Amino acid sequence: MPKHSRRLLRGTVLICALALGATACGGSDDGGSSGKAVSEADVQAALKKGGTITVWAWEPTLKQVAADFEKEYPGVEVDLVNAGTNEKQYTALQNAISAKKGVPDVAQVEYYAMGQFALTEQLTDLKGFGAEKLSAQYSPGPWNGVKAGGDGVYGLPMDSGPMALFYNKKVFDKYKIEVPTTWDEYVDAARALHKADPKAYITNDTGDAGFTTSMLWQAGSRPYKVDGTKVSIDFSDQGAKTYTDTWQKLLDEKLLAPVTSWSDEWYKGLGDGSIATLATGAWMPANLASGVKEAAGDWRVAPLPQWTAGGKAGAENGGSALTLPELGGNKELAYAFVEYANAGKGVQTRVEGGAFPATTAQLTSQEFQDTKFPYFGGQQANKIFAESAANVADDWSYLPYQVYANSIFNDTVGKAYVSGTGLADGLKAWQDASVTYGSEQGFTVEK
Repeated sequence: MPKHSRRLLRGTVLICALALGATACGGSDDGGSSGKAVSEADVQAALKKGGTITVWAWEPTLKQVAADFEKEYPGVEVDLVNAGTNEKQYTALQNAISAKKGVPDVAQVEYYAMGQFALTEQLTDLKGFGAEKLSAQYSPGPWNGVKAGGDGVYGLPMDSGPMALFYNKKVFDKYKIEVPTTWDEYVDAARALHKADPKAYITNDTGDAGFTTSMLWQAGSRPYKVDGTKVSIDFSDQGAKTYTDTWQKLLDEKLLAPVTSWSDEWYKGLGDGSIATLATGAWMPANLASGVKEAAGDWRVAPLPQWTAGGKAGAENGGSALTLPELGGNKELAYAFVEYANAGKGVQTRVEGGAFPATTAQLTSQEFQDTKFPYFGGQQANKIFAESAANVADDWSYLPYQVYANSIFNDTVGKAYVSGTGLADGLKAWQDASVTYGSEQGFTVEK
């Protein structure tokens, strides 16, 4: 699952694209098909002919999908390779693209990283396969993610991370704390909890780029605007102010556990109740069930608190797509696998394996919504996740160099967690550093 302290070789993608021309890294004479119409008959012919495709992905449920695909199409072999999680795979993928050697036919790419590969024409535009006709199958956040701020379709959504509030009911009941429905109520709950037990915190937060952008998304902030190589970055809008004014109270009053997510201390805090909530993506249940077994039955799920009473705004946190790198081969066969995995029979297989879907058919199905989670005391949590997914605004954009921007988050915004720097000032520093970097890479950047 997402761990938002990501790194990538600095500048490699964009220097290549903007200094040498957009197609210098992404074109080839033997594999590219961006913009070329491919008929369903072409895809079926490729399946009949068979062959081998290489798929780079870390998502575990794809193993069964690949086996089922091979069984349905006996002439096809799927070589599923785990080249590393998120940033490790992106580095390996960029190195293969630069060398024009060993590029996979299919690659898993998270939504926040999609733009850096799409802008430089290193991903095949799947509109050539008619992929835009599948748009109605997906919830708005993931479909927006594969558009990468442009008109193309650079992958098919594989999963999503609509946010919800996971909370420790046992702790809340012990201290008679109501489940917060607004972020102001959340701050009040944080105060009440910490006063009742100085060792307990409403949540942990040591500064996380993915969490921060998700919170800004929900608050209505739209700091990034992207039009090709024209970029604007502005963290001073009302949505950003709404977020920083509220979250600053938690920082100033030391109401956040200074514990890094995914650490041993974090798992311990989730288990013993000293970390009482998590505002995160719908992929979290499996992590709690496997990593915090001792607290089974203690936790529940609630809708994400709102910035305005009575609101229903959602946001995404995490999620990825399957893409076709432009230098990969076997385009028709590769697309057939991607469509099978993310729009066909493979979707249900992945859901049954524990993945959280991006497809509305699964999200709205009675079977999915009625699923009871033993870990959450038998709660039908998917109903909350599905509603959150439906309420995600689809106009959010990431930078085409978001991977780099996230890598400098701790050097800018992160100072608000370890010094007297205000959160708003930290965002301004992040903005300035991102503007400088973008300008150095050849973007026209406004702020």
